[in-house]
Amino acid sequence: MIFELKCDIFDFEYGIEDHVIFFERKRRGKGEIVLAFRETPKHKWGDRRDAVWVKDAPGLNVLMGSLYPNRTDCEVYLKQEIDVTEILKYIDEKNSGEPEIKTTLFHCFVAMVARVCNERPYLNRFIQGRRVYERNDITISFLAKRRFSDHSEESLMQYVARPDDDLNAISRFIVGDVNKMRSAPAATGITDTINKIGHLPRPILMLTVKIVRWLDFWGKTPGFLTEGDSNCATVLMSNLGSIKCPSVYHHLNNYGTTSIFITIGKIHKGQEIMDDGSVQIRDFVDIGATLDERIADGFYFARSLKLIQHICNNPELLDLKLQEESNYEFI
Repeated sequence: MIFELKCDIFDFEYGIEDHVIFFERKRRGKGEIVLAFRETPKHKWGDRRDAVWVKDAPGLNVLMGSLYPNRTDCEVYLKQEIDVTEILKYIDEKNSGEPEIKTTLFHCFVAMVARVCNERPYLNRFIQGRRVYERNDITISFLAKRRFSDHSEESLMQYVARPDDDLNAISRFIVGDVNKMRSAPAATGITDTINKIGHLPRPILMLTVKIVRWLDFWGKTPGFLTEGDSNCATVLMSNLGSIKCPSVYHHLNNYGTTSIFITIGKIHKGQEIMDDGSVQIRDFVDIGATLDERIADGFYFARSLKLIQHICNNPELLDLKLQEESNYEFI
């Protein structure tokens, strides 16, 4: 299956072989570029069920996987204040017609993170078993409480990005999945599996965890333990702003493959000096991002945050399908 997009951009070619989403830009006529999304090639030796082995990864990244085998030893924490004034106006306008599913700021951030990971492929990498891998899919995980009470259990939710998804599709998925979870009489999926494993007798639980960790190292963990698990996603997000809390630092986990954890704080007012020298009161959100420095350097991460701010300033980009690039020019 191939999805095609025609656009007028500079002529260049870029390919990532052996990946689920294969980007191919080729000139067809004057100024016409085709962006194609292709299904993943045949599984090769050394690949995992959920990712491909990046054999040409920079030597330093591969070496750091052996020098620092624990993900928690390689954490980089970035905190960025994001101007969300324009995107809040965009949300108000989008919800003004009283649609069936209302768009929220969290939906926008999920869409932005999926788009950034699509355009910045190193963010979709992880190190496990002392090798560098790149995922077959872009997956965004988050937690949702079944009820707003102290003793209510949390359920794991996961969005798997598709090339033709836009903000509306992502909103429908999140709202539909959360409503389905809250209406269910009991936990299902990975949450139910974790509950069952967690109540095993202690000696059996210790042995089970040891076996799972060994399987995780070799990339042989069965699908029923990884599908939907927040420890096996591109990004794990926490919307602390929904409970009026600021963004915080949150550690990564050595188990699994998640290399990025993002917390979103509450909306607050702040002053900003505009290009014309005037001072305006704007809406801001603090983002806290914890990243595994073994998958990319700080420069790559900082540029990725700039792309998020660019999308916030130009929220109409969220109406595009994920396969359509934002064409942001980094300075």
